Amino acid sequence: MSRVRVATAARIVRAGGVIAYPTEAVFGLGCKPRDRGAVMRVLAIKHRSWRKGLILIAADLEQLERYVVLPAEPRRSEVLATWPGPNTWVLDARADAPPWITGGRASVAVRVTAHPLAAELCRAAGEALVSTSANVSRRPPHRRLLVLRRDLGREVDYVLAGALGDRAAPTAIRDGRSGRVLRP
Repeated sequence: MSRVRVATAARIVRAGGVIAYPTEAVFGLGCKPRDRGAVMRVLAIKHRSWRKGLILIAADLEQLERYVVLPAEPRRSEVLATWPGPNTWVLDARADAPPWITGGRASVAVRVTAHPLAAELCRAAGEALVSTSANVSRRPPHRRLLVLRRDLGREVDYVLAGALGDRAAPTAIRDGRSGRVLRP
């Protein structure tokens, strides 16, 4: 059954839709990163400025290489050793990374997810996905499917049901240049 749901979600994403889906700690909102219209819908749902930038998740490193450049050693090995896993890194953006993803900066926050359903979704969609918490800005992220459906179900094109990962809080974010923790 989950394969059918994942295939449906991936088809909607590829067609330019916005979905909600489970991640390591909370439900996320997602879409194709290069689809400006879909990203603007995500930002409108969240009441969030594009200037904050967005996190991208992927099933593997190859899906992220369209958006970022890995740092030089030894930081490169440090980043790769944490993936797949609940570790988000802010890395240098490729020159053609969309500004609505970078927030107008020269970097993008990315991770190779270890969440099985989120990774399967990225594989089925054939690319990295926007992954921002499913909530209106400054409100707590959704952790319960029924509450998510009640609050945001009409705003998204599809809700991919599934279990959240075992993390109590969203993933840590680290700077790919310095290794410094930006969000614990």
